[in-house]
Amino acid sequence: MAFAYTPGLRVADVTSFRKERRLPLKGRVMVKVGDSVEADTIVARTELPGNVRMMNIANILGVPPDDIPSLLFKKEGEPIRENEIIAQSKGLFGLFRNTIKSPIDGVFETFNKITGQAVLREPPIPVTIDAYVKGTIVDVLADEGVIVETRATFVQGIFGIGGETRGAVKTVVKSPEQELTPELIDQSCAGKILIGGCFVSQQALRKAVSAGVKGVVVGGFDDRDLKEFLGYDLGVAITGHEQKGITLVLTEGFGRMNMAHGTFELLRSREGLVASMNGATQIRAGVIRPEVVIPVGDEIRRKVPEHEQGALNTGSPIRVIRAPYFGKLGRVTALPPELQLLETEARVRVLEVEFGDGLRAIVPRANVELIEE
Repeated sequence: MAFAYTPGLRVADVTSFRKERRLPLKGRVMVKVGDSVEADTIVARTELPGNVRMMNIANILGVPPDDIPSLLFKKEGEPIRENEIIAQSKGLFGLFRNTIKSPIDGVFETFNKITGQAVLREPPIPVTIDAYVKGTIVDVLADEGVIVETRATFVQGIFGIGGETRGAVKTVVKSPEQELTPELIDQSCAGKILIGGCFVSQQALRKAVSAGVKGVVVGGFDDRDLKEFLGYDLGVAITGHEQKGITLVLTEGFGRMNMAHGTFELLRSREGLVASMNGATQIRAGVIRPEVVIPVGDEIRRKVPEHEQGALNTGSPIRVIRAPYFGKLGRVTALPPELQLLETEARVRVLEVEFGDGLRAIVPRANVELIEE
């Protein structure tokens, strides 16, 4: 059978999912290989150095820097408290002393005898990382983090915003063609990850934020609404750092686009299970896809893949990612091996596809992505 390889979104009923959890700098790993963890289990922690506060003691006291050491109440490396005296001038006959008090809690880090400048450092900032998903620790990255493995339903999206979050899956529409409207969102949605259909408006997304919804998974969203919702142009940088109180994952793209039927039914079948999701997206080199991960128990049987991951063959579900068929879903009906001449006079490899509405077309292989089932 003819086949090819193409990048694609992965939609897996049940798969072995691994996630690397790594600290921004070396610290302490709190678990060991073989440990079972919940999504919110802290697996590693460290401390970032506190912010630095500069203070020119010589200028404030009005004395030469060489005289400062005898006027200091603190030595280098000693802890300090806010409003605690750290230096004081001798004054005149013991009177009219000029006093310097610490503006922060922290450490009197260093003093420069040449410039008269003191460095005060605020307390270290604790940083922790959790397991992200319920699973098992399969590897420990010494002093840096861990790798967590779980059996899970896994759905990648086209685009997303917002960082990591988790909540129980709740389907609020009846079909992948139905819009997720504000009227479908109420207080019962608080703390949940909502599964929508073809579209969610800015108004519905704001309603979801006010209702305490953790995340929304939907087919499409208006790119103009995205700017209004964020308050700025997103540009081409990596997403995932937006602080809007919600995480959004688009499974199809921008505009009113029906969620793929298989994806919708798969997510709906996981109603009530706790999902972890992340809207982080990068479309340039080093592609990062937004994702929804739903750990499942042994009672849900794993489907054995019928083709190698990334392999495109006849019958493979695909999505067209360029005009004139942008966003359309279909299945490959043939993979001609010979190069074909396009209207642009370029010779490329193509495939034949049949869309859901019965339309057949010939499309360059570079213009499609595989939907891995």
